[in-house]
Amino acid sequence: MNILLALIPISLLLLVAAIWAFLAAVRGGQFDDLDTPALDMLREDDKPAPPPSPRDRESP
Repeated sequence: MNILLALIPISLLLLVAAIWAFLAAVRGGQFDDLDTPALDMLREDDKPAPPPSPRDRESP
């Protein structure tokens, strides 16, 4: 029973810390845009290589 006198305040401190971390993340903009980062992985940013110029095709 005495252990509850220690565990309850510790759990309340952890709860307050979790709420503070969540609010700090919300205020910091962590949850502003949840869709774009997932879609950025699917988007191809690689541009195709330009065709070789006639100068590059000539052999010495």
